[in-house]
Amino acid sequence: MANMFLRFPQGRTKALTLSYDDGVEQDMRLVEIMNRHGLKGTFNLNSGLYAPEGRVHPEGQIHRRMTEKQVTETFLNSGHEIACHALTHPFLDQLPPAMVAREIIRDRENLERQFGTIVRGFAYPYGTCSDSVIETIRSCGIVYARTVESTNSFRIPTDWLRLAPTCHHDSRELMTLAEKFCDGKVSREPWLFYLWGHSYEFEANSNWHVIEEFARYMGGRDDIWYATNIEIYDYIDDYNRLQFSAEGTRIKNPTARKLWFEMDGRLFDIAPGQIMEIS
Repeated sequence: MANMFLRFPQGRTKALTLSYDDGVEQDMRLVEIMNRHGLKGTFNLNSGLYAPEGRVHPEGQIHRRMTEKQVTETFLNSGHEIACHALTHPFLDQLPPAMVAREIIRDRENLERQFGTIVRGFAYPYGTCSDSVIETIRSCGIVYARTVESTNSFRIPTDWLRLAPTCHHDSRELMTLAEKFCDGKVSREPWLFYLWGHSYEFEANSNWHVIEEFARYMGGRDDIWYATNIEIYDYIDDYNRLQFSAEGTRIKNPTARKLWFEMDGRLFDIAPGQIMEIS
């Protein structure tokens, strides 16, 4: 077999996703900005910390959690992913495994009931994790979990339960990285730009222009796949399930998804259930 590289849907070489935490009122504005420019992402929620219905937040409070009704109205059928952020946003690395499991399972149950979906994603509260926490969340059905350690790179993750983002939106390198991502030519492994943050930070720092500029610059490009965290995970997971003959000249796609790859400069797509001969 010659050199073979993953390609995203329609043969794209680049993917962009966003990840925002806590379920705060500023998410409403962020969703509007993302939708306007065609960006997609994941919102990580603490279902045990919704604001009571009818609550009026104190004047000047920046971190304003939404009510359950507001969360539903903002994200249901929005095209964005809902993921866990633990029930009550604790330092998970300080809890025994049984309590970690309760935080995850209860959060999953609540969100799945609220949105009529299956929740498999996660973001670590405060970015803290440990080997024990990782094994516990794995047993709770979580398939990826985002940290807060920026890579300033576009590498495809290899450890999805220690998923490191490209950068935070307040990074001084944000637009430099965005320009590099958009202008760069991918010749081998595909690129993933993964942006994270909290939307209340835009209000706290009076810098909504940062995400406006980023979304305007990154949006509407034919060579970028705009996807949620779980869409990217599932696509790559399916790609890794491709089956090969001993000689490497026959490939089978056992999944229910069309997949793309590049081999020796030629772009291929393989349909669900298809067996393909490569000469």
